[in-house]
Amino acid sequence: MIKPFLLLQSRPEDSASDSEYKAFCHFGGLNSNELERLRLDTGTYPKIDLNKYSGIIMGGGPANFAYDYSEKSANQIKFENYILPLMRQIIDEDKPFLGACLGMGALVSALGGKPSFDYGEDISAVDVQLEPSSKNDTLVCDLPNNFRAFVGHKEGVGSIEGLNNCVVLAKSEKCLQLVRAGQNVYAAQFHPELDVEGLILRINIYKYAGYFNPSEAQNIIDKITKENITEPVKILRKFIDKYAVKLD
Repeated sequence: MIKPFLLLQSRPEDSASDSEYKAFCHFGGLNSNELERLRLDTGTYPKIDLNKYSGIIMGGGPANFAYDYSEKSANQIKFENYILPLMRQIIDEDKPFLGACLGMGALVSALGGKPSFDYGEDISAVDVQLEPSSKNDTLVCDLPNNFRAFVGHKEGVGSIEGLNNCVVLAKSEKCLQLVRAGQNVYAAQFHPELDVEGLILRINIYKYAGYFNPSEAQNIIDKITKENITEPVKILRKFIDKYAVKLD
């Protein structure tokens, strides 16, 4: 028995949220007692006792940190006013954290950086290149120097220059793909919880959400079904195995 992990979710669609939760359980090797979920899309922002959990995981969602303040909706502002102080606490205390997609924007914003829409990537599989700094990181040190990963995001991060105690572990041609703050706080732009079936579900759910031309949905599905994505899920499992706190 382990101290549970907590999954922060912000997808308002029940089917997408449920699928994301099941994917993190499946590829993380966790059962429902070992992964609690908190759906922030409901507008409920409770105080979290970080010491109750082995670690925190953050899934994807529609929020974008790249907007200027005047462009942000009231919901976006409320979300940021909750998630950014929480992220700063996680960073300050160096608590185990793994953010996926939206988690990259949250981590970099909490450190004082700002994502940009210039670094978005279409829903697709991309080549991810490990940086030399990855050789000493236990989550990725034994992965291939190059691997494929599923992405799909409107904003991204091009540089962490000037951000304290933060290192780039992996990049794609377009943007940063994996960073670490301190020793235990990670954010991936790619999705370490996604397989082909899960991505097809999201393509159909987000067909009219502005990620791609709806008429291209089947073409995108045809392309991603040819992919054999094997390495990103290993990062998720390594995170769980490394930080799971066993209970007596």
